[in-house]
Amino acid sequence: MSSSQSRIEKDLLGEKSIPANAYWGVHTSRALDNYQITGFPLYNAPELVNALVSVKWSAAKANADLNVIPRDIAEAIGKACLEIRQGRLHDQFVVDVIQGGAGTSTNMNANEVVANRAIELLGGKKGNYKLVHPIEHVNASQSTNDVYPTAVKIGLINAIVGLSREMSLLKEAFAEKANQFQHVLKIGRTQLQDAVPMTLGQEFSAFSVMIAEDTLRLQEAISLIHEINLGATAIGTGINTDPEYASRARGYLVELTELELVTAANLVEATQDTGAFVQLSGVLKRIAVKLSKVCNDLRLLSSGPQAGLNEINLPAKAAGSSIMPGKVNPIIPEVVNQVAFEVIGNDVTVTMAAEAGQLQLNAFEPIIAWSLFKSIYHLTAACNTLTINCVQGITANEALLRERVNSSASLATALNPYIGYDQASEIAKLALKTGRRVDELVLEKNLLTKEELSEIVKPEVLTQPRRIINKKP
Repeated sequence: MSSSQSRIEKDLLGEKSIPANAYWGVHTSRALDNYQITGFPLYNAPELVNALVSVKWSAAKANADLNVIPRDIAEAIGKACLEIRQGRLHDQFVVDVIQGGAGTSTNMNANEVVANRAIELLGGKKGNYKLVHPIEHVNASQSTNDVYPTAVKIGLINAIVGLSREMSLLKEAFAEKANQFQHVLKIGRTQLQDAVPMTLGQEFSAFSVMIAEDTLRLQEAISLIHEINLGATAIGTGINTDPEYASRARGYLVELTELELVTAANLVEATQDTGAFVQLSGVLKRIAVKLSKVCNDLRLLSSGPQAGLNEINLPAKAAGSSIMPGKVNPIIPEVVNQVAFEVIGNDVTVTMAAEAGQLQLNAFEPIIAWSLFKSIYHLTAACNTLTINCVQGITANEALLRERVNSSASLATALNPYIGYDQASEIAKLALKTGRRVDELVLEKNLLTKEELSEIVKPEVLTQPRRIINKKP
């Protein structure tokens, strides 16, 4: 590479040739050599990139106030950070999301990109670190060990906004179907066996409530992520910072991000503890488990269409087979199932990484962070496709459902309060043996009048509590 196409930078390990147009420098270059792991650079997590430069902006403002760095340099750093927050230079955040060093390469990547853009703003050329130094200026009063976890938390908070929105839309889609199907009577099931009547609306309402509950659990978990350790530097003692730095930097960070961030009461504890990440991961796993259960139900309810339950119809989105003509598969629930499996696996990864932390620092926060971001991104996409490509287009096979209720031996359960459990059991047994309807057998044996029976098996009576009157002796 010619000198016009490159520049030489050096660190404690020696010199390296850096592409002339690169905003990153020698530390990032070494990370590119060392961490070819996932093939996913940092720019795949834009919320994390924006959070990193938000921390750098806040630190620069605080450091200028405290005369730690010159104000003109702080202003150039601040302008560079704001540009990046607007989406510029994201492609320069190139280190692998999984890395050794507890996130040091991520922090250095940010330091170098911000420094080189600030140098340009001051009229210099990239690599002229006498103007703006990645460590002396951009990283002043900071350590990876407080910058990285703080940025990860801010990034997660912002990423979860999208997940919460998609979960709310999914909840509403199920609620709309619940309203649409509120009068569609069907047989409920326990252990895959016929149980008692319910409405399809009640079934879909349960799905809506399940998603709503998990949305609340997500908000509870994210509230813990608002505690940060910025100002802790290496291990939580705040070495190399002004006594006012932590408070000032947090104040600026709150101003920029509009988040209610709080400084941890004990920075030594906060620097080594990853419990909030474990809590969040557990909630994401809970969401995944519940979504997967719902998708299992949708696949079962739509199974067939001729030899299965065939209670509902999922929208046909693709041909289902290269050999079986006319076959259509439940591909949207299937893809959501697979996302759920991944998220559950990510939770195991977060658990092991959090447990493996030693003494004053957890070196494995990069895999924790990437596991959480992946779970959030993929759950967000899964909820979106489930809403748009599946739930909104579901229809019910109402006539079939009604006929199954009318011919089901499970109707005998509704007779318990009126004819007694023993006689109801005999009726159910006979109905299953002969294939005759419960109402026919009850009338034939003169256990109830036609009027009484008609009142007992009304849909509104079968699917909700009702005061028992005129009970037979």
